[in-house]
Amino acid sequence: MIKKTLYILLLFIGFGLQAQERLDLFTLSGSYGLPSAYDSVYRGKATETGVMANLVAPVKLTDKLVWYNSLNYFYWQVDNDENMPVEIQNPIQVHGFILRTGVYYRFDESRSLQVLFAPRLMTDFVHNDTDNLQWGGLAVYDKRYHERLKIGFGLLYNQEFYGPNFVPLINVDWKVNQKWSITGLLPIYGKLKYQFNERFDAGWSHFGLVTTYRLGAEANIGDYIERRSIDETIYARYQLFGNFFLEGRFGYAFGRSYKQYDADQKMDFSLPLIEVGDDRTAKNISFEDGFIGSLRVVYSIELK
Repeated sequence: MIKKTLYILLLFIGFGLQAQERLDLFTLSGSYGLPSAYDSVYRGKATETGVMANLVAPVKLTDKLVWYNSLNYFYWQVDNDENMPVEIQNPIQVHGFILRTGVYYRFDESRSLQVLFAPRLMTDFVHNDTDNLQWGGLAVYDKRYHERLKIGFGLLYNQEFYGPNFVPLINVDWKVNQKWSITGLLPIYGKLKYQFNERFDAGWSHFGLVTTYRLGAEANIGDYIERRSIDETIYARYQLFGNFFLEGRFGYAFGRSYKQYDADQKMDFSLPLIEVGDDRTAKNISFEDGFIGSLRVVYSIELK
């Protein structure tokens, strides 16, 4: 009964079931970045570690309307073997909570609309108040062009600590054939998957998201950390038992940085790869791109 209900729910939202045959209800992931040298004066190396958790909970309201909910948690830490000025965050330890809640409406068999409210709490948990909150949302209109192809277009907005951030979105769900498929909400995330058998698939994974985190320590209160990274990895996913999967990823982080800015360091607005009115000066020095790896456990419901 649960599987049948979830199947009906997913008919209405922006993941085409012809290509997305499972719904990941819960994901827990740990990641590690190999030590990387700093860009200039420091001789030591920085090591990035992270934790990510995601919970998904859709609720059917009517035959055409679904209330969709998901909660993402991110934790990032950067350790190094360098002594830095007291006003520079060292080590870096930041937390992010991103809630997405809103509606998916199906107009007919081929057209649907998703509109989500997406507030964020972005903090180091040293000092917490409304200054740690960010407001945002997204909207995507999807159309099925073929029984194996759905494409959607939309926009994501988030009020980062540096100013408004706009991301044009392309939602792709394409089952190329029985083995190959492409899914993702580009440019944020995407997967090229090859299904070897019922229990094992592998391919390429992309993830890129700009996030900012408010700092609360006395020496840098009000400052914010801007994290950037474009992660390109190969992955392999195996069904352990029942609905539990184990997934490993290994690849490279491009354009990775954890820049610290004063609270009043702003820009007019940003788009992917474009910053308008960006005259900011970072307090700290970035470290180089490098190899990354992650391991995740996934609880996933079959939708067939």
